This record gives sequence, C-alpha cells and structure tokens, in this order.
Amino acid sequence: MTAGEKKEYWRWQENCWLDESKDWRSAKIITAGIDVGSVSSQAVICVDGELFGYNSMRTGNNSPDSATNAINGILDKAGMKLSDVTYVIGTGYGRVNVPFAHKAITEIACHARGANYMGGPSVRTILDMGGQDCKAIHCDEKGKVTNFLMNDKCAAGTGRGMEVIADLMQIPIAELGPRSFDVDVEPEAVSSTCVVFAKSEALGLLKSGYTKNKVIAAYCQAMAERVVSLIERIGVEDGFFITGGIAKNPGVVKRIEKLLGTKAIDTKIDSQIAGALGAALFGYTLMQKQGATAAKAA
Repeated sequence: MTAGEKKEYWRWQENCWLDESKDWRSAKIITAGIDVGSVSSQAVICVDGELFGYNSMRTGNNSPDSATNAINGILDKAGMKLSDVTYVIGTGYGRVNVPFAHKAITEIACHARGANYMGGPSVRTILDMGGQDCKAIHCDEKGKVTNFLMNDKCAAGTGRGMEVIADLMQIPIAELGPRSFDVDVEPEAVSSTCVVFAKSEALGLLKSGYTKNKVIAAYCQAMAERVVSLIERIGVEDGFFITGGIAKNPGVVKRIEKLLGTKAIDTKIDSQIAGALGAALFGYTLMQKQGATAAKAA
C-alpha cells in the first residue's frame, strides 16, 4: 500500500480452487454455475456431477462482466475454454445477465441444492446470508425447496453490513469474528436494525468508552438476532446449514447457534459457492435428462 492510499478493511479474500485429482478431459458432462450477487460473484465447474473447481471474487460494475471474469478465472486455472463446458446456468442477483448462460434459476433453489451437496441429505433448514439480503430456506432430502422467507432489502444482517463495520473499526473483515469474543463481558446488541443507524450507534459506543472489540461483539450479536428472528418465523428443523460469506464469520455464526440452541453442519467446502454449485448441479441433472430422452427416442 502506497503512502496516502486508504486501506480497504472491508476487502475479503478472493479464492480460486481446483481439484487436481480430477481430469476434466475424461468427463462426459461438464457443467458450470454462475452466481452473480450484489457483493460477490462465484463460478463453479462440475464434472459428471462432482465439484471440480470454483472462483469466488468481488462483483464488479455490471453483471455480464462479473460473470465473465468469474468463469474465466477458473477456466484459466483448469486450462479449459468455455466451449469445453456442456451447459451453463446463471443464478443470483444478476442471473438474467449472464451472457453465456443457457438458463437462469433462482438463487433460493440453487442454494438449497448446493447446501444439499455440501452438507448431505440431512440438511433441512438453510440460512443464506448474502451481501444485501438474507433468506431462510426449508428443503427436503434431495435439496428441493419446500418453503422460504426473505428479509427486506436492507444491509443489516448481511455481508455488506459487516463490510461497513470493518471500515468503521479499521479492522480487516476476516478478523472481526475472532475479535468479537475478546471481550470481558458480552455486550447487548446494538439497537438499530438499519446499518446506517447502527454505524452511528457504534460511533457513539466508542465515544462512551467501548473498546473496538466490544462494539464488534455488539454488532455481531445484532446481526445474529436479526437473522434468527427470520429463521424462527419459518421454523428450525434438524440439519441446519449456513451458506453465504457471513458463514465464515465465527462471531456471527456462534451467536446464531447459541440463540437457536443448535449447531450448524460443518463443511470443508467454501460456503460462499453454494448458489453457483447448486446451479452447476442443476445443469448436470438437465443434461442427464436430455441424454435419457434422446436415448429413449433412438
């Protein structure tokens, strides 16, 4: 960082991963899912219905470019071309603006399908904590949505809200969760549900003598309480799973678990790719059906 350059505390780690044990050239069906969200965009590639690789990055100025940049990142890493991909499905906020997609599917359906893959058939209740909205989803053992609720379009209780707090506290966003537990006494949640007013309240708490860690803890608690109220409206069943970027923040996740009295299913797969993964899996299912139909017709 050069002198005078402002540090971007909100900036989270972008990630591109590839399963080197799989050979995409021997696959019969290669599908991709593109999740263009308000804050982040993900591209996932599946080979014969199994996760092969993904790219997770910041959403840019427009959806088409964000989708293109996301898919190019993983294609380049894998040594592939877009023409090698059999079928592409777009999802998320910008799903209808993915220029190379064959089909668009809602993020609710895709997150449920992705959570089913990552957490297994026992997943029933899903909390998707996105960049600018939050969803509570119920699904069956196959990852099919049976019910859902969505909060209003407010940044509180979402990834963007946490980014605002990171900049305000001048603490890297990845450190907020762990630091929220470094307090003598757990503080009450900030009272505001709007991130703008929560920011003003946080400044007031700092002036009143709160440490930065205590303010962060108060905000994490507020986020947890906000999303738990949404989950409780739809009802919590065994098999609780969290998707989205906030799932990486232990300060929010552990407080959600405490309020609900249940633990979220753990996964080794990046929770932020659930939507794109679900989209790629839907693509695989569609290609299988088309193949079966063609074989039957023959």
